[in-house]
Amino acid sequence: MKTFDEILATFKQALADMPLDRQPASLYEPVRYELSLGGKRIRPVLMLMAYNLYRDDIEAILPVALGLETYHNYTLLHDDVMDRADMRRGKPTVHKVWNENVAILSGDSMLVLAYKLISQTDDRHLRPVLDIFTETALEIGEGQQYDLEFETRIDVTEEEYIEMIRLKTSVLLACALKLGATLADAPAEDADLLYRFGENLGLAFQLQDDLLDVYGDPATFGKNIGGDILEGKKTFMLINALRLADDKQRAELQHWLATPVDLDNIGAAGCTPKGCSRAEKIAAVTELYNQIGVRQLAEERIERYFEAAFECLDNLNVATDSKQHLRIFALSLMGRKY
Repeated sequence: MKTFDEILATFKQALADMPLDRQPASLYEPVRYELSLGGKRIRPVLMLMAYNLYRDDIEAILPVALGLETYHNYTLLHDDVMDRADMRRGKPTVHKVWNENVAILSGDSMLVLAYKLISQTDDRHLRPVLDIFTETALEIGEGQQYDLEFETRIDVTEEEYIEMIRLKTSVLLACALKLGATLADAPAEDADLLYRFGENLGLAFQLQDDLLDVYGDPATFGKNIGGDILEGKKTFMLINALRLADDKQRAELQHWLATPVDLDNIGAAGCTPKGCSRAEKIAAVTELYNQIGVRQLAEERIERYFEAAFECLDNLNVATDSKQHLRIFALSLMGRKY
């Protein structure tokens, strides 16, 4: 069995060697740029790890892994356009380096390239692989649409939010693992268990991201805290704070949500006619979260999904030692010791 790092090194080399020499070069240069922005390459490596549970020749399915990563980066490119995001992984986004039309067209080409790469599998596996991937791609689009709709709704429920993050985030992790198992001719029950492992792990990870956005240490979280509060995003934290608050707390929370931020006001207190400072809004909403008790609720939900993920892994019909690398990866993804 190969470790995560060993498989990651193999995949990175394959990505570096992936030919993108079609014409016009101006269409594919943004594709190369987007793929060069880095990232943990979690999805293709998970696919290769799942395959490696049953077979050793991971090189045989590298085109599918490359297709999966190309598809993932296509979704990021288009997300950046929709979000008007200026930066991705510390570098300017494609639509800032070029323009929105180039970003959209190059992104569309990435989607087609992803299908071309994924189709480079043997005839026996082609239909199930395309079925799993296509269903996942449709689900991710559905999740993105729900996320857009939630921006203008104040009545989003926890159940709706969980389904949105399952579709937008979790299903691609689950798809990666199931593709690896399918290509390795794993038993159907194992393929389903690996899918649910990825699904639950993805839910735990996204809820932890919600939690860390409020309570994380910026030095280890990798970005400033409070971004979701400033944007008024319908996160697990906010949805449950609105649900559990008493009338006074709910009114105060809604007041702060409606209060704009004065981008020129860097003070910790005091408002200007343009609005309050970032620090003041984050502090006020966080204090309400503390009073209402949503931090503990989030931690309980995270633990529930994390345990469900490991239950799936435990039930997998392979030797315990063989599952260890996946277990270590899951623990490291969640920032836990192993």
